[in-house]
This record gives sequence, structure tokens and C-alpha cells, in this order.
Amino acid sequence: MIPDAFEPWLLLLFAGILPTLIWRMGGVVLGRSIAESSPVFDWVRFVAATLLAGVVAKLLFDPSGALATVPAYGRFGGIAAALAAFFLSGRRAIAGIVAGQAVLLASYFIGR
Repeated sequence: MIPDAFEPWLLLLFAGILPTLIWRMGGVVLGRSIAESSPVFDWVRFVAATLLAGVVAKLLFDPSGALATVPAYGRFGGIAAALAAFFLSGRRAIAGIVAGQAVLLASYFIGR
């Protein structure tokens, strides 16, 4: 019998981690055989970018949880600051992340 303390962790492992891991490993195996300049690889890249844009739009226009307490000007200002810092720093992701988080947190505390 499995102790009660392990049941949530086993559920997380079997329902959350393993199914995702299987698809990721399948993508790695299939991705090795696809040339980087092929139309299939371009399609995958476009789908990934589209999904990311959809998630960002959902977070900006219809936030939930703690992000819903941040005013709209903070969410949009955070995106603008992140993009500006990213491009002004020579495309360094960490600069965009730090700038976006700073604006997001500042607007949260100012808007309270």
C-alpha cells in the first residue's frame, strides 16, 4: 500500500509529467530527422509562435488569478518595457524579463 503522502506526487507524475514527457521525446526523435530548412520545420516554428502569441494575448486581455489584480496599464506597460529592453540590449532575454517584471510589479504596488 502507498502512503497517503505520496499519492499526490504519484498523480502528478503519472497524469502530468509522463504524458508531456512522452510527447516531448517524440518531438525530439522526429525533429532530428527533419532538416532545419524544410517546410515542415517552418510550419512547426510558426505554430509554436502562434501558440505563444495566443497565450500572451490571453494573459493581457483576460487575465486570471493574481495577474487579474494588476491594472491593464501595468500588463501592457510590462510587455512594452520587456520588448524595448530585449531589443535595446542586443536581444538578451534576461534584460526583457527583468524590465517586464519590474514594470509589472511596480504597477501592481502603485495600483493597490
